[in-house]
Amino acid sequence: MNSRSQSLAFPPGFLKKLRDAIGQLIAVSSANDVPAICRRYGIGDGTREEAMGGKFRYVNNRLLGLPNEQVLAIARTISQEEGDAELLALLASIEPKVAPPKSDPVPGFGAPTRPYYAERTGKQPAGGKIDLKTLKALYRSEYDRWERDGYFQEHFGMYCVDADFLPGKLGCDIGTRMLYHLNKSDLWPIAEQLDIYSEDDLFSVIEFLFDHISKPLDGQHHSYNDCGMHWQTFDRALGQAEYRVSVNAILGRYANGYELSPTGEVMELGPPGTANLLQTEVPIADHNVSGRVDAAIKKYRQRRSTMDDRRDAVRDLADVLEWLRPQVKQVLDRKDEAALFDIANNFSIRHHKPEQKSDYDPAIWLSWMFYFYLATIHAVVRMIEKGKA
Repeated sequence: MNSRSQSLAFPPGFLKKLRDAIGQLIAVSSANDVPAICRRYGIGDGTREEAMGGKFRYVNNRLLGLPNEQVLAIARTISQEEGDAELLALLASIEPKVAPPKSDPVPGFGAPTRPYYAERTGKQPAGGKIDLKTLKALYRSEYDRWERDGYFQEHFGMYCVDADFLPGKLGCDIGTRMLYHLNKSDLWPIAEQLDIYSEDDLFSVIEFLFDHISKPLDGQHHSYNDCGMHWQTFDRALGQAEYRVSVNAILGRYANGYELSPTGEVMELGPPGTANLLQTEVPIADHNVSGRVDAAIKKYRQRRSTMDDRRDAVRDLADVLEWLRPQVKQVLDRKDEAALFDIANNFSIRHHKPEQKSDYDPAIWLSWMFYFYLATIHAVVRMIEKGKA
């Protein structure tokens, strides 16, 4: 334990509150995702079955076994990613007692603090959105920083003035490895090829780098001819968390808005105000409900989803309500219950009949039906659970 760790002093009950805040944040995710999220943040490993038995307990038990300074580092990373007010306030309460880091723990682009004149007054033609050329320019700036700071050394290796190229986990021929994984040639070296990337190329590389980035923690400085740091210890979860914060700050402003998910997939952002609805787990242990809802959300939000994909996602949510229908009858009157299924049955969603409406604008109506059904499932499940209590 280093001298800085030994000097940490916390108020009574602080660490318990910190562990609880982390546990509550992660517990809103699906039990299927909790083990992967915990691994990403360096909290520990486990199984989906264990998480199904209690997500908060799953997280908290692992945090109890970690050193205090590691719990604090995890909390700082999660606070940067989630922006949770409670967690940020807890960390702020000890700032006078813990020396602040020498640099921003998640350097690079962050969410704009406020709109500036041209955007604020509506005089910016793009309305604050950026095109592909600008997206690539911003991403290049971040890529150069990650490479300079050693975030790719573990997988991509580095050049040394004494030993020439020192390969990382991907070996000496990274271009061929990218060809194997992405089924596309001429993507490497990224710094040289980035300008000619298509949108598909760029998004594929963004996902590929999520899988191969890690935060450097410890190493040796090679001073000869100013060679630089030879990093030896890395934290993949922390690197991925910082990568997502930075990438999402620019992806959110591109075209209609995108984000890199916690599992490293580029997905479309939902309409304003739907973030909590998309991220909050349906509070029911039945995997026929929670699993199908998660699958429908992923199908609907995937970057290249077609109208047929989105119609299938709406159908899947309608099927979830059908599965819940016997219990729905106990919490809704007959007229309201029938109205829920009339929408899907009358708009060529669940069946294919001549009398069904099929001339609606799918881009508008499928979006409305998807979020309507998703919100309805959350409401119905809560009513069912409340009735049981």
